[in-house]
Amino acid sequence: MEHQAKVLVVDDEERIRRLLRMYLERENFQIEEAEDGEQALEMALATDYDVILLDLMLPGIDGIEVCTRLREKKATPVIMLTAKGEEANRVQGFESGTDDYVVKPFSPREVVYRVKALLRRSSATAFLTTPSSSHNVLVFPDLSIDHDAHRVMVAGEEVSLTPKEYELLYYLARHPDRVFSREDLLKDVWHYEFFGDLRTVDTHIKRLREKLNKISPAAANMIATVWGIGYKLEVPK
Repeated sequence: MEHQAKVLVVDDEERIRRLLRMYLERENFQIEEAEDGEQALEMALATDYDVILLDLMLPGIDGIEVCTRLREKKATPVIMLTAKGEEANRVQGFESGTDDYVVKPFSPREVVYRVKALLRRSSATAFLTTPSSSHNVLVFPDLSIDHDAHRVMVAGEEVSLTPKEYELLYYLARHPDRVFSREDLLKDVWHYEFFGDLRTVDTHIKRLREKLNKISPAAANMIATVWGIGYKLEVPK
C-alpha cells in the first residue's frame, strides 16, 4: 500500500486550516491541525510528520521559535507560511531551519505543489535504513554521503540534516573543489522554490558547518568560503 503522507497544518485562522485541509485531503494526504505554536511544537515532537505547514505569526510562540526548537530534535521538512511584508522574517525562518516558504495570500494549489515537491526531495527513503550494499556513495575524509539512503556520516556518526541542508551538501560534494556562487546555488539547489535573498545560502552553509563541526571540525572545514565568489567543498590533499 502506498504511504499516505502525514501533514501538520499550523495556523491560528480556522478558515486557512480548513482550506488547506480540503485541498491536501483531495491529494490523499493525512492532515492534522494545530492552532498555536505550543500545540504545534508538542505535536511535531511527538509525531513523525512528513511535512509541516507552519504559519509564521502564531499566538504564544511564533513559527520561527517553533522551527528553531524542532530543529534541536528533528529534521522534519517545514514550509513556512508568511505574509507579504515579512521578508526579514522569512530570512529568519531560513536561519531557523525552514525548507521553503509560501507567501499569503496564496493559491492552495501552489501549497499542494510545494508540499509534493518537498516530499519528492525528502521521500521516505530519507529516513529509512537501507542495505549497506548501496553503490551511490560519495566518500571523503571524515565524511561520506550515501545518496540512495539519504544518509550523511561524519567520522562514523550519522548526522541529521533537513532536506535542503542535505541537498546543498550533496550538490557541493558531487563537484568537489569547484567554486559555486550564491546565485549558482540558489538556481541549482533551490530551483523554482525560492526567489529572493542570497543570504539564505549563507544561513544554510552556517547550519551545515555547525552540524558537522559538532562531530568533526575537519569535515566542517571542507565547506570552504571563497571570498567574493561563493562556496566549495574543498578536499584535503
